Amino acid sequence: MTDTLNRPPVVRRISDLIGYTPLFELAGADNGARLLLKLEMFNPTGSAKIRMARQMVDDAEARGELREGGHIIESTSGNTGLGLAVVAAERGYRFTAVVDHHAAADKLRGMKAMGVELVYVDGDGDELHTAAREELAEDMARGKDNTFFTEQHNNPSNAVGYHDVGREIAQALDNRVDVLIGAVGTGGGLCGSARELKKTVPGLTVIGVEPKGSIAFGPPAHDYYQSGTGTPEGATIGLLVDYDLIDEGAKVGDVEAFATARAVARHCGLLIGGSAGGVVHEALARLPHLAPDSVMVAFINDGGEKYMDTVFNDDWMNARDLLDPLVEAEVEETLTKLRRN
Repeated sequence: MTDTLNRPPVVRRISDLIGYTPLFELAGADNGARLLLKLEMFNPTGSAKIRMARQMVDDAEARGELREGGHIIESTSGNTGLGLAVVAAERGYRFTAVVDHHAAADKLRGMKAMGVELVYVDGDGDELHTAAREELAEDMARGKDNTFFTEQHNNPSNAVGYHDVGREIAQALDNRVDVLIGAVGTGGGLCGSARELKKTVPGLTVIGVEPKGSIAFGPPAHDYYQSGTGTPEGATIGLLVDYDLIDEGAKVGDVEAFATARAVARHCGLLIGGSAGGVVHEALARLPHLAPDSVMVAFINDGGEKYMDTVFNDDWMNARDLLDPLVEAEVEETLTKLRRN
């Protein structure tokens, strides 16, 4: 595993810029409790998922499953695909991404710009088709030499790729962290980070957040618009969702998640993604109830720049009944109150 904690001052590959992402103090409660955001949009491709994309390829090469001139195949809603696109370009691999129209358009454009072959599953509109994508990607790779389906939802390397996140948080805060909160999609990001962080912070509380409609923390199941997170109906909960590591699961609706992302942008000048908005919404609700002087770190998977056509587009939001100025105003009021401390 590449050690991002000892990165040289000059690098020769874009993937060598992974890591060292900053912590930003978003809010503080009257009792001294603090909410810090681990801003993973400062990685190449603007997302945490390039960490695990590189790890999956590293480990496949070590096992001999990928060799010179090989072919990578993955089912992706965008950020994993962007990370794999960088690694494939650096190492001379062909990469095919199996996608649907639920993915943010800018993520798809970014993959194409890096030479990725996009294969769409059948399905109209912008609904999520995770199960169909996974099945097609597996079929495309089956029985083909030097072809590797990275299978992010069930690949242990996914979680290993996030171990450095735990190390970076521990190092930056001298192990003074009480709560880690983050979105649960594949489970690799939150659980991989938590597993490593718990080595030096054994009393850490871990909170997973998924969209309402996702099934990792139970029913009911229904469609949702938060991208790159959760487990939709018909999909299998990934092996990397480690319930032994997660102390509590929470659900946040699309309206609240997107309202929070929009409010944070106006209040702080910080663009975060839609699912990150869900994490921040839940974290802000919990912050005043933490023990005095506690430190909560929120894992912010990606930035908002890829969601200009969706979360930050009033027409798109209105067309799906997701725009709620009252909820946005409530979030801004909460931020105003908590950022005074």
